[in-house]
Order: sequence, then C-alpha cells, then structure tokens
Amino acid sequence: MAGSERNRPAKILIGLVGLVVAIAILGTIFQALSLYGDEIPGLLQGLVAVVAGVGGVAVLFYFLNMMVEGLPTKVSERVVPFAFLLPALLVIGVMLIYPTVQTLHYSFADDTSEQYVGFQNYVDIFGDSDFRESIFNNVLWLLIVPAVTVVIGVVVAVLADKLSSTGEKISKSFIFVPMTISFVGAAAIWSFVYAYDPPGDAQTGVLNALWNGLGSLFGAGLKPVAWLSVSTASLNDILLMVVVLWLQAGFAMILLSSAIKGVPEETIEAARIDGANEWQIFGQVVVPQIRGTMITVYITTLILVLKVFDIVYVMTSGLEGTNVIANLFFQEIFINGNNGIAAAIVVVLLLAVSPVMIYQVRHFRREEAER
Repeated sequence: MAGSERNRPAKILIGLVGLVVAIAILGTIFQALSLYGDEIPGLLQGLVAVVAGVGGVAVLFYFLNMMVEGLPTKVSERVVPFAFLLPALLVIGVMLIYPTVQTLHYSFADDTSEQYVGFQNYVDIFGDSDFRESIFNNVLWLLIVPAVTVVIGVVVAVLADKLSSTGEKISKSFIFVPMTISFVGAAAIWSFVYAYDPPGDAQTGVLNALWNGLGSLFGAGLKPVAWLSVSTASLNDILLMVVVLWLQAGFAMILLSSAIKGVPEETIEAARIDGANEWQIFGQVVVPQIRGTMITVYITTLILVLKVFDIVYVMTSGLEGTNVIANLFFQEIFINGNNGIAAAIVVVLLLAVSPVMIYQVRHFRREEAER
C-alpha cells in the first residue's frame, strides 16, 4: 500500500508526459497528411488516418487513465468520469460549439468577414423577398409534413397490425425500404416520376404518363404538365413534400407500430366490455398511450423539415417558388459568395431549430422519468 502511494507522483508524471508526447505525435501525423496529402496515395492516407486515429485515442486514454490513477483515491474516483468524458467534450467543442460561435461572429461582418456591419445582414435578409419566400415555404413544410407523417405512420401501423404475422412483416418491409435510400437518391427517383416532356412526345414521367392515360380514357385530351413548375396553391412545394413523406413513412410506422403493440391488452378488453366501439377504443384508449411516441415522431420530422435541403436542391434548385432556408444559405455562400448574409441565414435557422431541440430533450427526460 505504501509502495503504491509512493508510485502516485510517478504515475502522474508519466501520464502527463505520455499525453503531451502522444498529442504532439498525432498532431504531427495529421498535419503532415494535410500538408502533403497530394503526394500520398489516397489508400495510404486513409490507412494512416485510421491507425493513427484509433491507436492514438487508445494511447491517449491509457496515459490519461495512468495520470488519474496517480491522484489520491477520493479525488481519482471523482475525476475519472470527467477525465474520460473530456475528449468527447473537446470534440463537441471543436466540431459544434466553435463553428456556432464563429458563424454568429460572421453574421455581423461583411461579405469578406473582415469588417463589422452590425445588424445590417439581418436587416437585409428580412427585407429580401427571397428570404421571406423561403420562410413561408419552410412554415408550409412544418405545417404539413410532420402532421401527415404521424397520420400515415399511425394508419399504416394499425392496418399492418390487423394482418397475419407474415403479411405484417412483408408489408412493413416494403414500406420501410425507402428509409434505406438517401435523400439525394430519393430526389433523383422522384424527378423521374414528375418528369415532363413536350406534348406529342412519349412521357417518361410516371405522373404525366398516368395523366395522359386518364385523358385518353375519358376523352378529355389532357396535356402533360410540368408539375414542379406549378406554383398555384404551392402545388410544386406539396409534390416535394411527398418525397419526404415517402421516405419518413417507414420510420413513423416502425416506432408507432411498436408503441401500439405495447398497449396493454387488458385496457382494450376493458373498453370493449364497457361497450366502446373500435373507433372509441382507438381514440380514447390507444392514442393516449402512444402519445409520447407520436410526439417523438412529430418532433423528429419537424427538425428534419426545418433543415430540408437535398430534395429541394436536386429537384428544383429552389426555383419556381420552392426555395427553403437551407437552400437559400447554400446559394448565398457558394454561388453568390455573401458570407455575412449566409451566416445570418444560418443563425436564423439555428434559432428556429433550438426551441424544438430543447423541447425534444425535455420530452425524452420526462418519458424516462415516467418509466
């Protein structure tokens, strides 16, 4: 015991020196990769980065643990959790907090991010018709997509629950498949669905082919429509939303189906004994017990919709009145080079998302406390 106590200072010293040396070596390796990346084969770069990253983290934790073990026992027990959380917190700080603060800083600067202009960028974006249009479209997405996603998820989950075990598995598999497709891939697929060809040409778009077929069937002579250019009643926006609904239906179905199966059968039987019909059972017994899951699906989709970019960018590039905040940011920073304006747009988006995120965290904590 006495020997162990005498070794504590040595452990602290070795751990500290080891940490400094390991950080210096890792820093040198990654700096070399960034400086001489053009001269090193890509495969070798990846191999070195993985080995240095994984091995480096293991070495860092080893020396960090040694240093903590050198502290007095009472102090060590309290410090250990924080010591092992420190690297993760540092990564979060570097990858999330620093860029957020820097973006806020740039939002008060000019296009070159060198001269302060105060709140002028915010004045400019709120006075810009394109920004107001993007806000309107985002609000439209927020009102429609999360609510419809929950409704579709509930309907599909309930109907699938009525099928046989095999039928349920097959139907759920088909509905869940779109979840495996990226947003860009889904946008490309649905671009073909909405594709437009001039009248008289063969229609490659599924929707226009059906449209023409209906016209021929009823003798109406319907002409093909450039669906993504129809801004009347925000039809093109709604057609873009369909893509997200197609992607998110599987996610909503899985969560809500699990929640419905978790409803105690006794409560349903008790309602039947009391004379409740199936609609009353669903509305007054099932829904209250899956409310938490419905909120989770709604909020998750809400956050997704606030940041929607891929689908709009791939399918319309924000033209024909379909622009959204995230796509407007992309246009300002990468096409127009307006760093200050782009930063201000991101800050507005961050302020819009933050309350939803805070509510979601509190909702999860409340659910955990109730279990």
